[in-house]
Amino acid sequence: MAALPADFEWGFATASYQIEGGVDENGRGKSIWDTFCHASPSRTKGADGDVACDHYHRYPDDFDLLQRYGAKAYRFSLSWSRIVPLGGRNDAVSEPGIAFYSRLIDALLARGITPWVTLYHWDLPQGLHDRYGGWLDVDEVQRDFERYARVCYERFGGRVKHWITLNEPWIQSIFGYATGVNAPGRSSTNDQAAEGDSATEPWIAGKALIMSHARAVALYNNEFRPQQRGKIGISLNGDFYEPWDAADPRDHEAVERRMQFHIGWFANPIFLRKDYPPCMRQQLGDRLPRFSDADFAILGDAECDFYGMNYYTSQFARHREEPPTETDFVGNVEELAENKEGVSVGPLSGVHWLRSCPDMFRKHLTRIYRLYGKPIYITENGCPCPGEDKMTREEAVEDPFRIAYFESHLDAICKAIKEDGSVISGYFAWSLMDNLEWSDGYGVRFGVTFTDYETLERTPKKSALVFKSLVEERQVSA
Repeated sequence: MAALPADFEWGFATASYQIEGGVDENGRGKSIWDTFCHASPSRTKGADGDVACDHYHRYPDDFDLLQRYGAKAYRFSLSWSRIVPLGGRNDAVSEPGIAFYSRLIDALLARGITPWVTLYHWDLPQGLHDRYGGWLDVDEVQRDFERYARVCYERFGGRVKHWITLNEPWIQSIFGYATGVNAPGRSSTNDQAAEGDSATEPWIAGKALIMSHARAVALYNNEFRPQQRGKIGISLNGDFYEPWDAADPRDHEAVERRMQFHIGWFANPIFLRKDYPPCMRQQLGDRLPRFSDADFAILGDAECDFYGMNYYTSQFARHREEPPTETDFVGNVEELAENKEGVSVGPLSGVHWLRSCPDMFRKHLTRIYRLYGKPIYITENGCPCPGEDKMTREEAVEDPFRIAYFESHLDAICKAIKEDGSVISGYFAWSLMDNLEWSDGYGVRFGVTFTDYETLERTPKKSALVFKSLVEERQVSA
């Protein structure tokens, strides 16, 4: 089905801490992930990002791979603490850090690859966490993020025309401050966490992230857009849900409630300039911070150009009979991989939480476009193959499950465009290379390039070499 527009933007994506390494080079400050990865006992299966894929030194070779794969664009994130080592608005900027990212941008442009820059992909400067609690101080952190964004626009905005403020604020809020499985690892329900309050902190962090995004976008719109003429948005994660029991209206309500807790939490204030979804306000009450008139004024100046969607899988939602616990963050629902009839949502990938569900992806795209009315860029989508974490390099480079996943999800995009009328303008496969999969360490492999973590040698997988043709087969001729 030829439905992708002729100017469809596509490429691959990465994140700074997962690939860069070079954590102590040229004045880079520590991030909360440096601290979290070196906690004892380990909460990351013994893994850390000290070397990672050594992209800090090997980026020219990695970009040669991008060029070989035919990528039109590349989404990567900046390390805040590499640019402002201590993070704050009155702290010094690192010129070597600026120079590193400037070289990256120039290297991409020299290869004809469009840079898509994410300002924040979970690696808050440890200096800000130590100084005032980081994302738990709504007023301070949004002002520090605004200044960091200003530095990036000033130094890179003449060459970078596509900006993403935050990656997956839901993950930062919930995994960082509710379950504690990601940095900074705060939780009152996780035995490994020494401190935290899972009933209140994720909602405080969520507001801090929303207002930080809003300040960064308002700043771009008011001061930089007229000269730089770029685009700016945010990348939100969120699964799509269907009712566990299609005949039970309570499960239909549970579906909507779950997606509001997942996506509406951030998308309603950011894209609709409205309060949080009513179901959240009803369940959480005063634990959900209020937006002031001044907050809404900033949100009003923060018009985005696009909705960045990170999508991997879908689930079934089943209502719960009992009232929600104080630490519930999903909307008082059960999340299940099979429905009442025992039908699976889709075939299992190489990680327990990800099943391939392209038909639900299409529904998700259409729902999001109709709700928020912005062009959608798929800023992450991909999977590990079943058993890939145990494969040799020779086995892993043959990745038919990943190729089929890409094919079916690109087909879902085509149907959403052609049959549902959704506007979908680009797609970034996750990820360019196997890398540090956060708290899962170096086991799970999402890359289209095999990384040998002992030699750091890269080997293209078959999916990388056929991806260009997968897109072009579905693209409308110019």
